[in-house]
Amino acid sequence: MSELRNQVMWNRLISIVEEQALALVRTAFSTSVREAGDLSAGVYDTRGRMIAQAVTGTPGHVNTMAAAVVNFIEDIGHHQIYEGDSYITNDPWKGTGHLHDFTLVNPVFRKGTLIGFFACTAHVVDVGGRGFGPDATEVYEEGLYVPIMKFANRGVVNEDLLNIVRHNVREAGQVVGDLYSLSGCNDTGARRLHAMLDEFGIDDLEELAEFIFDRTAIATRESITALPPGIYTNTMRVDGYNETIDLAVTLTVTKDDIHADFAGTSPTCANGVNVPLTYAHAYFSYAMLVALAPEMPSNWASLAAFTVSAPEGCILNAKHPQPVAVRHVTGHFVTDLCLGAIADVLPDVIPAEGSGALWNFQVSARASDPTSDLPPREVLMFNSGGTGARPALDGINSTAFPSGVRTMPAEATEQSGPVIVWRKELRPGSGGVGRQRGGLGQVIEIGPAIGYQITVSCMFDRVANPARGRHGGGEGAPGAVHLDDDTPFDAKGKQAVPDGHTLVLELPGGGGLGDPAGRDPDASANDAAQGYVT
Repeated sequence: MSELRNQVMWNRLISIVEEQALALVRTAFSTSVREAGDLSAGVYDTRGRMIAQAVTGTPGHVNTMAAAVVNFIEDIGHHQIYEGDSYITNDPWKGTGHLHDFTLVNPVFRKGTLIGFFACTAHVVDVGGRGFGPDATEVYEEGLYVPIMKFANRGVVNEDLLNIVRHNVREAGQVVGDLYSLSGCNDTGARRLHAMLDEFGIDDLEELAEFIFDRTAIATRESITALPPGIYTNTMRVDGYNETIDLAVTLTVTKDDIHADFAGTSPTCANGVNVPLTYAHAYFSYAMLVALAPEMPSNWASLAAFTVSAPEGCILNAKHPQPVAVRHVTGHFVTDLCLGAIADVLPDVIPAEGSGALWNFQVSARASDPTSDLPPREVLMFNSGGTGARPALDGINSTAFPSGVRTMPAEATEQSGPVIVWRKELRPGSGGVGRQRGGLGQVIEIGPAIGYQITVSCMFDRVANPARGRHGGGEGAPGAVHLDDDTPFDAKGKQAVPDGHTLVLELPGGGGLGDPAGRDPDASANDAAQGYVT
């Protein structure tokens, strides 16, 4: 094939997996997928190497799923892969890091021959156990654990599996609906792929995949040359679960690759803020790609240049059966940790630290009157603080970085369950000062609908350890959690909101960058006019 023809098909593949992802968004039952985009989608060759990924999705899902398909092939076995199959798991160590993410993989056959796989991942609202939160002390408590197995065998759905799921989760309709949506979006990708192969008159992806991997490997090596070979280090302190966590990284840069070693990082925690290494790997790879090659499509070859190691027993290398339910709370900081290691070498590229971890919360709503027939509901809401200031621009207000998920609208949250969002507004003064100001956090106030009581599972960070500024910039404001009468509320763990009260979340801001004295007077005047500063 000509190089031009291969490039056209490469672009077509990216559009195919993007349609695959959007099919999942449109058919999903959970608001985490439908509203926040907490998902990933991609196409793989017969060896399980990712050829292309959708733009829609999160690095934690995409980059872990890039390694997951190989696990599916090994566990199912080539001799048991049939046309019409669909495979499933939520294994944190073979999937995407915690039980709330289900990954489904569908093989693609053409003229009776296996030519590749489509895979996708999404966060579901509930998997049973203690519910989504950091309270568990073993993965066994965190919910239903589905090993790699067949969701469908030659087109016949595994009803025994679905029956087990229905009887072990609180929101059976949403969870089972999402599993069908995941498998269905893989089918959408397969149909579009066959149409492309028909159009170009080919029957497999082998030559195209090798073209993509070859060009990507060359471009990745060229991008790495922006960093002089050497050793780069950084440390960061974050809140943890009732005990401060120290994160440490040593980057070893050569002309061909970059290795991250997390030696010096705090040991694992008794509660579920631990991180499987595959998830830490995902956010390290993402950090390097956004800093060095932000325009490059991500695939097996681009990710192969970035490797990791960590001492067994450190919080970024949790092992089964350690609890990992909210691995994102710690894992999202890996990106800023690694970017900070190269900040002095790339001062015109690397931003200040941001709020990092999402401020997710899960609400369990139950009828105030035990004799009432009001149904119990589980409601999940994603929220974000401010990002760090950038070398030439202010930080972005209330935007998720590095995860990239969207903040859920208040209307969508209220529609999904008996929760009222009384306030959702930017938090003045929360961005760190600097030549470029840090992004603002937000203030959110929630309470139960009439007839309900709510218990909130908190998983918040940067309350004790705010985002640091860079090159003379100031810290972002720390987060705060309290009731409407200012009674303190723990930043992590499941707690009841007393009757007659609401819960107030003050999300952290991003760090500033550069000497505040150098800020453009017009930008300062605009900050005051917009109410961004106090």
